Amino acid sequence: MGKKDNLDHVFKDEIKKPSDFKFGATVANAFDDMVERSVPYYNEIQRMIIELAIEHALPHTNVVDLGCSTGTTMIGLNPYVDETIKFIGIDDSAEMLKKCDVKLKQAHFKRNYELVIADLHEDIKIENASVVILCLTLQFVRPIYREKLLKKIYDGLVPGGVLIISEKILAEDSLFNRNFIKYYYDYKRRNNYSEMEISQKREALENVLIPYKLSENFKMLREAGFPQTETFFKWYNFSGFIAVKN
Repeated sequence: MGKKDNLDHVFKDEIKKPSDFKFGATVANAFDDMVERSVPYYNEIQRMIIELAIEHALPHTNVVDLGCSTGTTMIGLNPYVDETIKFIGIDDSAEMLKKCDVKLKQAHFKRNYELVIADLHEDIKIENASVVILCLTLQFVRPIYREKLLKKIYDGLVPGGVLIISEKILAEDSLFNRNFIKYYYDYKRRNNYSEMEISQKREALENVLIPYKLSENFKMLREAGFPQTETFFKWYNFSGFIAVKN
């Protein structure tokens, strides 16, 4: 199936009864095009995540990608880290993992890897990890479960291990928040999304994507045990940040 067949037309036609956004077969098929056109500097964020992961991935440990979607991060990281490192991709969408497995095989993935279907709201298993990645994933975890998830990640990291997060965020001030959202929708228009697509996706995401302020994310990380945090990327209402376990 060529790239032309995988374009994001999920919200192109009018939807009579809007429902919450789901990562089913339709989204999985169009996902790579969707994030490249919907997330500012997505490819650069991926490059930065990989760069940071290379710095901290240790031999004989695990690299865990929570919400791995179609496996883009694992594929990008694969050539640069020790062959004894196991990759674990976790996602709650069977369709996403199916697409991920196809892409890994197409990339001639030789290293030990495991794809796990699991809900991050439940009791997932993280152990012996030198790197854990949450790329546009934490925002989909219901707020009441986020602190528990971050604590579980902290406990599953080896000393010196890192948690790398990229996330849609709220501005610290409501004035800037309104401006940043406007600039973001302008960005989507420049990437050829129609007003209907923008509006319908916004409605579909309203109850499932709940962003926090950057300061709120850092507070959660500190309370989970991470003593060091730093921002490595910022574009209006998108950010990337890293936390290190002592």
